Amino acid sequence: MNEHDWLAERFEKNRPHLRAVAYRMLGSVSEADDAVQEAWLRLSRAGADGVENLGGWLTTIVARVSLNMLRSRTLRREEPMDGPVTGQPVTEPADGTDPEHEAVLADSVGLALLVVLDTLTPAERLAFVLHDMFAVPFEEIAPIVERSPVATRQLASRARRRVQEARAQEARAQEQGSGGPDAEWQPGEISRRRDVVAAFLAASREGEFDALLTMLDPGIVLRADAAAAKMGADSADAAAGRMGADGRMSGARAVAGFFSGRAAAVRPALIDGVPGGVWTLRGETRVVFAFSITGSTITAIELIADPEHIARLEVVPLSAGAETRRAQRGQLAGSSGIALARTTLA
Repeated sequence: MNEHDWLAERFEKNRPHLRAVAYRMLGSVSEADDAVQEAWLRLSRAGADGVENLGGWLTTIVARVSLNMLRSRTLRREEPMDGPVTGQPVTEPADGTDPEHEAVLADSVGLALLVVLDTLTPAERLAFVLHDMFAVPFEEIAPIVERSPVATRQLASRARRRVQEARAQEARAQEQGSGGPDAEWQPGEISRRRDVVAAFLAASREGEFDALLTMLDPGIVLRADAAAAKMGADSADAAAGRMGADGRMSGARAVAGFFSGRAAAVRPALIDGVPGGVWTLRGETRVVFAFSITGSTITAIELIADPEHIARLEVVPLSAGAETRRAQRGQLAGSSGIALARTTLA
């Protein structure tokens, strides 16, 4: 085994841990994968000569990359591409879809924490995540955030207080809302975001352009990976042609026009626990639709068609009938469903 193969093998053993660190730092699956890939590129270029603790070294690299990404996001006032979901587990029955119900229950607490972490400064978030979640000593975190160990401890302490306060507020809200007669009409955040996605998909399918506009942030960005962009470029749909060469489209009117009338084959799903959509062909997931949502407004949409990327995601399709009933209950003004180009999704 040559050195490159040996490094690759060691890196793959560390990949799950590195991805967990990056995801908790960034709150985005795609950005976490980017951070981990950057760590591999640095390792493959520099090698491991003189590195006594490869796992610790890689953790530091991923943390530095993630910190830079957080700082850049803050400067540009961007939302994470496939942002986390907050809220309590849904209280309604899983309608016979046990995997769906289990995914919501398993992810709700961790996702709620990610939303709280989004309120922290990048340095606070890094200090809290590395120390409180992964037991990295403050002496090792300090050089990453360019502070003394004492100052780094204070960063983590401030972050910890914010997290504890948010958890206490959530507990009080659940306590107040769990016993009243209208409790069943007070869904958790995961449930609410499922409704946002369902309403968007329905408006898209029905070609309700004005309804789509009301759900989209004026500065929304639509991004497609290379595989998804190629699907759009290969189609004859004029809307697909408006996507730039870099696979990006910006602005509510442009994005609404892109999706209007094109949701026939997309169904709602949980993507790593986050409400989104999928297009399948012969039982195989071909395109994943990841949403970033603030309040009831969609701030970003990502189209993922790369098979290797999709394979790393946990995709749990949701019951179309259940989603329709949710929309009919009137939890959100609108109907239910999303899509790529008509020729792609038909």
